[in-house]
Amino acid sequence: MDVAEGSLERVPVALSPEKRFEEYLQSRSLRQTGQRRFLVEQVFSTHEHFDADSLIDQLPRKGEPNYVSRPTVYRTLKEFVDAGLLRSFQLDGRTVYEHDYGYPQHDHLYCTKCRKLTEFRSEELLRLRDEVAAEHNFRVASHRLIIQGVCQACSRKRRKKRKQDLI
Repeated sequence: MDVAEGSLERVPVALSPEKRFEEYLQSRSLRQTGQRRFLVEQVFSTHEHFDADSLIDQLPRKGEPNYVSRPTVYRTLKEFVDAGLLRSFQLDGRTVYEHDYGYPQHDHLYCTKCRKLTEFRSEELLRLRDEVAAEHNFRVASHRLIIQGVCQACSRKRRKKRKQDLI
């Protein structure tokens, strides 16, 4: 899944994702295994949206060093969400993950043709959200906005096809 980062920059955090996850595991009396450590490193080595299958495709195969089974990947992704490291959301019938820890509140544009997700921040949108919440005596914990449509590149492709169809 493509990610256009735009102007989304990391925010300062006290702990690395690895240390934060280690703290989470200790608070629940869970062991820090080599597989969990390897998955934290893999997930946080790049900033991109992904689903479990795309992550599994990037991991070593059975019999290779650092192999992680499918059930362990799914279980660990849930732990990452519970630990506040990742956020998950549904997109086209599948669960998509993105970094939460160390990144500001943001929203997405989603191209339904090429499946590209573009992250963006809008102070005006946050202001409007807070105004609407205040009007309804509502305390905001978070929000998720995914605007679906067709990106400029896919729109151009479609226009070219239509012109050719007319000839």
